[in-house]
Amino acid sequence: MLKTFHILIYKAEEGGYWATCPALKGCNTQGETIEEIKENMK
Repeated sequence: MLKTFHILIYKAEEGGYWATCPALKGCNTQGETIEEIKENMK
């Protein structure tokens, strides 16, 4: 069974993006594109 989680994506001041999943403590990632962020979160 697959679960769905909401992620919050922010634009980084130095370029690129960073994201976090509030439901999963410590689940953070960064990337150059939003597509990269989504792939990293998987």
